[in-house]
Amino acid sequence: MRFGCHISIRGGYAEAAKTAVKLGAQSFQYFPKNPRSLTVKSFNRQDAEQCARFCREHGLLSIAHTPYPTNLAVGPGELRQATIASLRNDLEIADACGSVGVVVHFGKYKGEDPLQGYKNIIQCINEALAGYTGRSLLLIENQAGEGTSMGTTLEELVQVRNLCAYPGLVGFCLDTCHAFASGLWPSSRDGWPELERHAVATGYLRHLRAIHLNDSVYPRGAHKDRHAMIGRGEIGETGFASLLRSTVLKSMPDLPAVLETPVLRGSTHASEIRYVKELSEG
Repeated sequence: MRFGCHISIRGGYAEAAKTAVKLGAQSFQYFPKNPRSLTVKSFNRQDAEQCARFCREHGLLSIAHTPYPTNLAVGPGELRQATIASLRNDLEIADACGSVGVVVHFGKYKGEDPLQGYKNIIQCINEALAGYTGRSLLLIENQAGEGTSMGTTLEELVQVRNLCAYPGLVGFCLDTCHAFASGLWPSSRDGWPELERHAVATGYLRHLRAIHLNDSVYPRGAHKDRHAMIGRGEIGETGFASLLRSTVLKSMPDLPAVLETPVLRGSTHASEIRYVKELSEG
């Protein structure tokens, strides 16, 4: 695993990569554009390519994250078209930056028929990936279960990938807080080995390409997406030690494990990155 954190692109993509190295990170996550809008961004390709070169030179991995309004479950119409255009834009930027992939949530479906929601997700993914020739993947992230149960089980994530027209362009990003909040994580102290076995059995782990390392403010099964610093939440140090020392995960090449945990104003993730590295070593 390559440990890192989320970093702002306020100074550009290449500058974000340089900031990651300064923090002692081996990976980082970034929003490719305004995180609160689906508006397509005309980006500085030279800056993105410089980011890719810098990452190659320093053995640094990166992942992008779609804007908050992205909802794969949206039905046909203008919003769906805006979502697809935004996803294509995110993939283009991520590919130029040399990123592993673009993390995206299932989103929420408000209709009466849940099956239609899944159909919308698959159709949206298919349209976004049609004609795409880049190397960055679309990485589906498991959800916490706030307001919807969609996207909370490994079985449905795997099945959606299997039903996509371009499964080779789709992978997964596991969020530990979301897994705990949704009840997917069996327990705080000894839950990871059981979840890992489940991930292997379902075929999920074969396509895991990134991890969001987040402890949970609320208890298991609370369906609340509130991140805590590693070891200071309900999963706890013991729970994370089990995950971070997993021989299965350690055997997987090039797996970015990115912190999305809170930091005090004026502080950085540097000390927490050191902490998870130490915790992984036992």
